Amino acid sequence: MKGSDVRLRFLKYFEDNGHTVVKSSSLIPKNDPTLLFTNAGMVQFKDVFLGLDKRPYKRATSSQKCVRAGGKHSDLENVGYTARHHTFFEMLGNFSFGDYFKTEAIRFGWDLITEVFKLPKDKLWVTIFRDDDEAFDIWRRAIGLPPERISRMGEKDNFWAMGDTGPCGPCSEIIIDQGEAFSCGKPSCALGCDCDRYLELWNLVFMQYDRDSSGNLTPLPNPSIDTGMGLERITAVLQGVKSNYETDLLRGIILRIEEIAGKPYGANSSTDVSMRVIADHSRAVTFLISDGVFPSNEGRGYVLRRILRRAVRHSRVLGIKEPCLFSLIPSVNEIMQSAYPELDERLAFVTEVVKNEEERFFETIDRGLDLLNLEVQKHGEQKILPGEVVFKLYDTYGFPLDLTEDIVKERGLQIDYPAFEKEMDKQREKSRQAWKGSGEEELAPLYKEFVSGGLIVSFTGYESTKDTGRITAIIKEGRLVDSAAEGEEVEIITDKTPFYGESGGQVGDRGFIEGDGGIAEVVETKKPFLNLIVHHSVIKKGTLWVGDKVELRVDESYRYGVRTHHTTTHILHAVLRETLGTHVRQAGSLVIRFDFTHFSSIDDKTIRTMEDVINDRVRWDDRVITRTDVPYEEAIRSGAMAIFEEKYGDKVRVVSIGDYSKELCGGTHLHTTGEVGLFKIVTETASSAGVRRIEAIAGESAWKFLRKQEETLVEASRVLKVPQSDLISRLKKVVEENEKLRKELESFKSKMMIERARELLDNIKEVNGIKVLSVEISEAGPDELRKVWDDLKSKFKSCLAVLGTRNDGKAFLLVGVTKDLSKRFHAGNIVKELAPLIGGGGGGKPDMAQAGGNKPENLDAALKKVFEIINKG
Repeated sequence: MKGSDVRLRFLKYFEDNGHTVVKSSSLIPKNDPTLLFTNAGMVQFKDVFLGLDKRPYKRATSSQKCVRAGGKHSDLENVGYTARHHTFFEMLGNFSFGDYFKTEAIRFGWDLITEVFKLPKDKLWVTIFRDDDEAFDIWRRAIGLPPERISRMGEKDNFWAMGDTGPCGPCSEIIIDQGEAFSCGKPSCALGCDCDRYLELWNLVFMQYDRDSSGNLTPLPNPSIDTGMGLERITAVLQGVKSNYETDLLRGIILRIEEIAGKPYGANSSTDVSMRVIADHSRAVTFLISDGVFPSNEGRGYVLRRILRRAVRHSRVLGIKEPCLFSLIPSVNEIMQSAYPELDERLAFVTEVVKNEEERFFETIDRGLDLLNLEVQKHGEQKILPGEVVFKLYDTYGFPLDLTEDIVKERGLQIDYPAFEKEMDKQREKSRQAWKGSGEEELAPLYKEFVSGGLIVSFTGYESTKDTGRITAIIKEGRLVDSAAEGEEVEIITDKTPFYGESGGQVGDRGFIEGDGGIAEVVETKKPFLNLIVHHSVIKKGTLWVGDKVELRVDESYRYGVRTHHTTTHILHAVLRETLGTHVRQAGSLVIRFDFTHFSSIDDKTIRTMEDVINDRVRWDDRVITRTDVPYEEAIRSGAMAIFEEKYGDKVRVVSIGDYSKELCGGTHLHTTGEVGLFKIVTETASSAGVRRIEAIAGESAWKFLRKQEETLVEASRVLKVPQSDLISRLKKVVEENEKLRKELESFKSKMMIERARELLDNIKEVNGIKVLSVEISEAGPDELRKVWDDLKSKFKSCLAVLGTRNDGKAFLLVGVTKDLSKRFHAGNIVKELAPLIGGGGGGKPDMAQAGGNKPENLDAALKKVFEIINKG
């Protein structure tokens, strides 16, 4: 049975038993600032378990892509050294949201394991929480498992909690005894041993309590089920292999590594570790980049960079001297694309990102080795390599600790581990402070209460920009209030509203809410939850009360501008994909500040071409067609694009334009593209690693922008006194003339300065047989001082000069020494003695050095000081 068959059979089994198959969510968690990456199947259902989200089903099943690297849950350092640890893996799971509970969950688990997957019952054990007599009775009586095969465990192993407070409950694990061949060999080896003999297959979590801040447990009114089984692990058991890496889910990647390295897997334990690391990490980087994570020095991007560089380091261990990880991406795609077709679509882009990052690290790793060699030489006598150096290699050059350990061990040195750990602790704290979670503001507790309490705001703004409703809540400074008076800034919630709440790349509406007793101006509209719209308002007149019947009026002019720009983002997205490639995905949008995945800048010619195509489509006047209440899976099958950061329900709106754009979108749009009128790209820049940003304007804004440019051209034409058609040639001529005059002026100033310097020759003094010039040159800068020194050198074969000047409250010094004297008098050392006098610092080479400071009043003292220095020398 292939790994893909295991995945399909699992999902089909639960689908046949009344579960809805739910697609894997992104590796970037949505609405969860506590997580770097999605690390379990329940993450996408967290709000459902908490009662903050409603789904049209009560039973679900999924195969969830997960990453455990960085943050609290990290297996990174263990990967490659064990048969089971991974950075990337898939979690098979079934879930019940207040539907079935322990009996059904246990029956489903046992039936699938023994009847579908046909694992031998006499090899299976289960663990339960020590106090869970209910689970014991189900396993004993309903399933018929002998008591000696049911093991009671403590809270650490068999009690699960979502956090310090909130939903929690006991769990039960299904374990297989793989036999003595998998044993660690210790006499104490038994259930609970860390070796692979007694292998945990499936964890069934029974969420039945709510834990408060005091630790008290209260039974939940609707207990739920959350289970998790690693696809790679169950596949290894079913395929009868000793390691996850020997399954077809990873073996194809290892075969490719064998080809590149020219070494067989299984022949050497050291190279086997490296091959396992590379195979695992190639999957992690493929899926992370495909989901929109890019190498960087912070947050998720930093973890990705660490994974990628660890793989590169292990390729060097295998003797591979060129980037190779990028060439494994097609192998990952071949194995996984049937379950994740988006990988094939983004293959070229992911490969490009990995190749670029590898090439950068190949430069870095060599520089790191150079640094390490220098530090080893420096600290050879002490036999201790400072922890700060080890950390710099780890953090700046991406050197894993074990690589540094191996090298210094060969040189007879040890590492200062306490100092290294101290630096690591500083970095971890810095990372925690810098981490912004999933990029969303912490949602107000009141909003959560509203949603869990069943408060829903009906959006009526697709049909009209005006409606009547009733105020259901007023919030002021985070607290519920009964009313709001003139001048107060509040958040108003109504039972229904035509105001669009900011989401999906479209800004929220503005307008007015008016009741019998008062008027509020809506300055911003937000949508913190799927069915919650909040009007951020200022009371302009009178008082509004909770319960008031009010009229809600959207600013139609503002809405039209937003609709214009939002509709144009759909066309822009389509044209970007046509022009740059299908790897382009929307990574963020607000009005037309459009972020998209792409690795390099776009040249001006391509920008102009895209503008032409978009304006052509505007003139085509295509209809913008919206289909509502389309099942999500049906919409995706029809070719509609989903934005990976967005959270969609089971029914979605599909917006189509012509035959070139089809997206899932809840925003408001124009009726035809012709209403856009005009489109103009203003800038194209980098937004973050692997993400570019286009800022553009459309409609009336674009017309005003072009009118402003026209006015600038008219004014330039008037100033230069030429027709607009001759502006470029005239400007070129002006620039050329200006450059010619600048050079003439520079030449004149240099000649004047040299002439003045010659006049200063009378100030040369002879000290201990050395010609010394120490003078101030007025109205000169550092460049002029250098030219004076160059002239002096050409006239005197042997001399020493200290030249000073002062400008704009600053003092500058230049010390020049001819080569015959530079061994006795080092210019850099002289300037270091003089610089403190002028309130600054400086340095340089033996024959010339410079300094600057903020105490020009002490320049004379500095110029006199040089004679003391020479007399001492």
